Amino acid sequence: MASIFTNGSIWAILGAVCAVLFAGMGSAKGIQLVGKAGSGVLSEAPETFGRVLILQALPGTQGIYGLLVAFLILFSNGDVFSFSLPLEKGFAYFLAALPIAVVGYFSAVHQGTVAAAAMGIVAKRPEESMKGVISAGLVETYAVLALLISVLAIFNI
Repeated sequence: MASIFTNGSIWAILGAVCAVLFAGMGSAKGIQLVGKAGSGVLSEAPETFGRVLILQALPGTQGIYGLLVAFLILFSNGDVFSFSLPLEKGFAYFLAALPIAVVGYFSAVHQGTVAAAAMGIVAKRPEESMKGVISAGLVETYAVLALLISVLAIFNI
């Protein structure tokens, strides 16, 4: 009996799982970091809820990017769920998922750290809060680049 790791479909599914798992974990951690900081701001200035919410939502995008890559992998080739995908192709899908899995995790956590620090702007000068959004958004650039590489790789398999 052949090992399950010689089945390309297993590698493709593993890549999809990694994209969702790691990017999602990073998003959850980033959102948690911002949520903790935002709760303190809201306890003193509840009228800043909208500004706090924008900052808190930012690290969640990496999880969405991971989900998008997983969908592309799982539905770009009908052979994935038939478990007849060649090993080379399945392993290529796995490798294509790694940029968003790894960069998605780290960028979400770091974006959460920047957004949490930006809560100081919301607390002291709410009218300047977009400066904090822009600072946190700069971290997003690397998640978008990783998403682009993952998507391009998937489309070229």
